[in-house]
Order: sequence, then structure tokens, then C-alpha cells
Amino acid sequence: MIKKLFLGLLGLILILVVTGVLFVNLSPQFGEEPSEERQAEFENLDHYSDGKFQNLIPTNMDMGFAKAMRMMPEFFKNDPSRKPDFELPIVSVDSSELVGKVFPTRLVWFGHSAFLLQLDGKNILLDPMLGEVPAPHPWLGDKRFFEELPIEIEELPEIDIILFSHDHYDHLDYESVQRLKDKTRAFYVPLGVGSHLESWGVSVDKIHEMNWWQEGNENEIFLAFTPSRHFSGRGLTNRFSTLWGSWVIRGKNDTIYFSGDGGYGPHFKEIGEKYGPFDFAMLECGQYNENWKEIHMMPEETAQAGVDINAKVIMPIHWAAFRLAMHSWTDPVERVLVKAQELNLPIIVPKIGSKIELSANPEIREKWWIKP
Repeated sequence: MIKKLFLGLLGLILILVVTGVLFVNLSPQFGEEPSEERQAEFENLDHYSDGKFQNLIPTNMDMGFAKAMRMMPEFFKNDPSRKPDFELPIVSVDSSELVGKVFPTRLVWFGHSAFLLQLDGKNILLDPMLGEVPAPHPWLGDKRFFEELPIEIEELPEIDIILFSHDHYDHLDYESVQRLKDKTRAFYVPLGVGSHLESWGVSVDKIHEMNWWQEGNENEIFLAFTPSRHFSGRGLTNRFSTLWGSWVIRGKNDTIYFSGDGGYGPHFKEIGEKYGPFDFAMLECGQYNENWKEIHMMPEETAQAGVDINAKVIMPIHWAAFRLAMHSWTDPVERVLVKAQELNLPIIVPKIGSKIELSANPEIREKWWIKP
């Protein structure tokens, strides 16, 4: 009897291992590694060595196995404060309101770090993770806080540019790319990320890979890919295989900064000195913890980063859609508002789906995250 139970358990473990190996190797969600030829080209860069991209300053990401194990129960704890206990007031966007004329610079926030930016008559998507779960499979992550997006992908206008900051699942989503690739003219991505897009069927001539401090011009929109303090990787063994970073976007009248993900560091001041002042800055503020603050800013650092880059107005992002850390879901906005006020820094926290117009009063604020 014991022998049969043992063999049955062994068989189950074997099935799970084989299933896992097949999933990792055959599922398109994991993307594709940069080719050996591309990796050889990366070796000429100052911030690439031993087959990995490096941060500009030392960045410790090693918590150690024992510490990680101690944190696991807390991470998976069923804490009701980590997600809304009421229906969020999502603003629906009518597709007809996005076409027909050249609008003053404005944005629509989808929650987390995803935006539609309308600038000088161009439609630009930033980190358009518009799927339900930020993971390679729905079973491997928590669902979005709200079921319906402000507008579905199919209802969006033709997209001139998509910008990706890095290849993590909560920023680069396979299903979203599949639904967007045929209505998008150009993809601008960090070095190495183009391999994912190519494997997903995006035409090579649409893909533009960028290195830190590299500048480009797409349809009269100035773009610069700037550093962040983070990491990359979509599998178990490919951490640091592609680059990560932030974006400077400049039109005829407005200059915008999109931070992507990352910890606080001197790069913010350097970006501000080179490209600032910024009319509007979207700065990461969520999914942080003291144990990994070097790769995700704390809210107080988010506000300070806004000062460093010389932003006229900041908006906290990377929150209000997914639970990826242990803090309450409103902790990011509550803390960054306090620090921004202390620094006399204008800040806006719009409802998801509302149109953020740069020419309007940027400090209009409604505390929609508080349960009515």
C-alpha cells in the first residue's frame, strides 16, 4: 500500500515537472531570448558584462533563500486591504472621442503603468499591459482590480507608436501585443526586447530597439530612452537578458517623462538636467517593499524623483490595478500625496479612464480611491 502511494506521488511529481518544462519551452508568453549575434553586440556596451545588462550603480537584489522563504507566508496572506473592497469608479472612454481632430496633449490611464498618450495628433501607447493577469498563465497571478477597461483594444484608434519600458509581465503582455500589432505603426523597445516581439509575429521593420541615452524621431515625435534602476526577464533563467529603462517624449510644445519601473538613484537628476523641465511626469509608485527598495521606489522617493527631474506636475503610477506587493492598495497614493505637499510639488491622481489634459488645472483631485 505504502509502495503504491509512493509510486503514485512520484508519478504526480513527474507529470507536474514534465508539464512545467513543456509549458516554459512551448508557451509563447515567455518570448524569445536575444540571438547570440545580438548578445555579442551587447558585449561592447559599458553596462553589459558576463551575458547580463547591469545597472548604473550597485543594486542588490539578493534577499537570500531563507529570507525569501520567511516572506512567502506574508506575501500570499489573504489581506483584504491589498485590493479594493468596492467597485472602482472607472471612466468609460468613447472611441469617437479619440479621433477626428488634433487634441491638446492628453492622456488616458488604464491603471498600473498603461497609458494612451495623444500628442500632436499622434496616438502613443505606454506599457500597454491590457490583459487580466500579469503572469504567463492566469493561474499564476491575481486578476486586475476591475473587469472592464475604460476602452477595449479593438476600439482604440490606429496607434502610431508603442513604447515599452521593459519585459516584465505587468508591462509587456503577449495577448495585448497580439491584439495591437496589426493596428500599430512602430514599436520602440529596450535592447533585446525586440526578440520577444519578433517571436510574437510583429514585423521586424516596425521594431526599434534603443540603448540608454539613445535618441530617435518617429513621425515628428522626439524620443529618448533613458536609464532606470531595475532588471528584466520573463523566465526562470533569463534575468538581465534584456535592457530596461524610462522614456522621454517630446512634441512641439510638451515634454513628458515616463519612468517605467525602478529604484531611486542619481539618474533622475541626470535625466532632468539633460531633458527637463518636464511638463508632466508619470512616476512609479507602487509594488514596493523595504526588502526590494533598490528596484522599486518608496512613495517618498517618487516625489523626490519628481523634483530631481524638474517636473512641473507628477502622477503616481504602477498602482491601482494589480496586487504585486504586500502593502495596502491605497498606501502608494496616500504616502506620495503627503511627500509631494511637503516638497510643494504639484501632483495629479486621476480616475482610471479619465482624460488627463495638460492644459487644464493639473492639481484637480478627487479622492476616488476612498470607499464611498
